[in-house]
Amino acid sequence: MRTIQGVSVSAGIAIGTVRVLAAVDYAVERRLIDDPQAEMDRFRAARDTAVAQLKQLRDNVAAEFGENKAELFDAHRLMLQDPDYAECVEGLIAQDKVNAEFAVKSAAEQFAAMFAAMDSSTMQARAADVKDVSRRVMNVLQGKLDSTAQDGSVQGDAVQNGIVQNGIAQNGESHIIFAEDLAPSDTAQLDRAKVLGLVTAKGSANSHTAILARTMGLPAITGIGDAFDPADDGHVAVIDGTSGAVFVDPDEATLTEYRRRKAEAEEHLSLLRKLKGKPTETKSGQRVHLYANISRPSDAAAVLANDAEGIGLFRSEFLYLEREDWPTEEFQFDAYGQVAQEMGDRPVIIRTLDIGADKQVDYFNLSHEDNPALGYRAIRICLTRPEIFKVQLRALLRASAYGNIAIMLPMITSVQEVRDAKRILEEAKSELRGERIDFNESIQIGVMIETPASVIMADELAAEVDFFSIGTNDLTQYTLACDRQNPSLERFADPHSPAVLRMIQMTIEAAHRHGIWCGICGELGADLSLTDTFLRLGIDELSVSPTSVLPLRNVIRNH
Repeated sequence: MRTIQGVSVSAGIAIGTVRVLAAVDYAVERRLIDDPQAEMDRFRAARDTAVAQLKQLRDNVAAEFGENKAELFDAHRLMLQDPDYAECVEGLIAQDKVNAEFAVKSAAEQFAAMFAAMDSSTMQARAADVKDVSRRVMNVLQGKLDSTAQDGSVQGDAVQNGIVQNGIAQNGESHIIFAEDLAPSDTAQLDRAKVLGLVTAKGSANSHTAILARTMGLPAITGIGDAFDPADDGHVAVIDGTSGAVFVDPDEATLTEYRRRKAEAEEHLSLLRKLKGKPTETKSGQRVHLYANISRPSDAAAVLANDAEGIGLFRSEFLYLEREDWPTEEFQFDAYGQVAQEMGDRPVIIRTLDIGADKQVDYFNLSHEDNPALGYRAIRICLTRPEIFKVQLRALLRASAYGNIAIMLPMITSVQEVRDAKRILEEAKSELRGERIDFNESIQIGVMIETPASVIMADELAAEVDFFSIGTNDLTQYTLACDRQNPSLERFADPHSPAVLRMIQMTIEAAHRHGIWCGICGELGADLSLTDTFLRLGIDELSVSPTSVLPLRNVIRNH
């Protein structure tokens, strides 16, 4: 057995025979030409054909996966129609007297290098996109049929498209695809019934290819680098899209374990098929919004895979915890924007920085505290170090132009804290307006209810914000005066305590008195023994781990 570690880009398990897709050689001969204008006309005609092909591909993707997933190919069309791109190609033809194919390839390399050199990982991922669209134009110029014909049928040859033409569609067997890299258009044209999973040597978790793999529900791993070996063709492999592990020629113990995991996943998938798209609604018609909690941008794939209606808690502090230095505004914007785009119209509620207590970061240089749970943490850090807070707020606001983002403030104990946070938010908005940067002017603001003080002040807080989300983990800790990090207090830290449940009831009632919604994003939200209680109290939203979404929906729909 050979074990390879890559980067997870789409969760799931695949077990099957490997089909290695040979790298396609896009070598283009450089020829000197006598008539630059004729060559420019060739380029323009080829570009128009490529744009028409992309329109067909876009419509195919929209029909199968939804309009928001098809927007990628609208972006590809715009890339081809970008005046700067055309000017670069035509400039090379005119100045160097070269053929259109060579000019397109040279322009693609220039634009790809420009994108790759940018600080933004989102923009770096666009390098693959510009190569993809340029390859399409080169195919047309060279007289090679694209795999997507005008009528939507699959055509082409093995040189052009290694997806359908390497036997994937010709025989009845499904395969795990190994490739050096896959372009977004190649991935979109995969026959889902014939492909079990994807493994590539190159690529990134936030590339359009990765996003498409997640959309299609294909387990996918990228970044295996030099471990990619064409000799693996025909061998049996197991890929774990959650951990990023690849096992070629797995031993019997590994096969047995992954078959067990796959069976559990398929049972879960059966529940998904039964409940996907169904409202989270009781038999009496009581509607509850069912969201999911995440810690990293890559977790958004699991939210969609489990059919959650949105993200109720994005723990943004993990962007700080997993770094050795301050995450820049651009880094955070990339992360939030990626999730917003992937979730489309679904809400994405992002909790602002919640560092402190059990989540320590060296570069914050926080002083030692005897009782950090009651100390300098979360909103207290943000309000006393506004230069840190404003960087995050600017990133959140910028990302709000790309999706349905809301901001949630943690560890609130007073109305003044909310007003101070809103003041800094307004400063960030004013700066972005001055810089002519788009954002959602009416972005929603909420607070986490996780202290007894916030429960007592819930009526006043509700007048300041758009929603409440109850963090039951800390609310239990502070209500019962039990440090949740202390295992010797486990018998006393009862989250089912009437005191905790009464706090939840008081919060829901205060929210509804003021016309705002109230949810739960702590662990209790997934406690099926309390679902009946939460429904009786009138909870509006529950946000749980992605894998808890369907079991919870099932219980609610049978209530």
